[in-house]
Amino acid sequence: MAEPIHVASHSEFDSLLATTRYVIVDFYADWCGPCKAIAPHFLRMASTFSIPGYLAFAKVDVDRVASVAMKYQVAAMPTFMFFKEGKQVAVNGNVTIQGANLPTLTQAVEKMGRLAKEKAAAAAAESA
Repeated sequence: MAEPIHVASHSEFDSLLATTRYVIVDFYADWCGPCKAIAPHFLRMASTFSIPGYLAFAKVDVDRVASVAMKYQVAAMPTFMFFKEGKQVAVNGNVTIQGANLPTLTQAVEKMGRLAKEKAAAAAAESA
């Protein structure tokens, strides 16, 4: 069961973006009630959809890794962002999802999950 990666530094975040095709990031704070409410759902999605090298789920504590939160102008928690090949992208028209909006987050995760699964399958077929 894959769990979200708890990012400890800006360099670790950059490394994750450089080594994983798709990354879904939860910017959160320990004191944030809505962050705590959606955390079990994010964990479940990570365990369902993570594919090493193709789709990773990351959690960035905005108080501990403030430089990453500042770079992406995170102003509300939780904020979810999506990355493809190191660049922030929109999924289903959403560049970010602010707040504990489970239906919108689920739709975006499912879409990225399908894309990652297709890329992983294509890569496996090429190497076979």
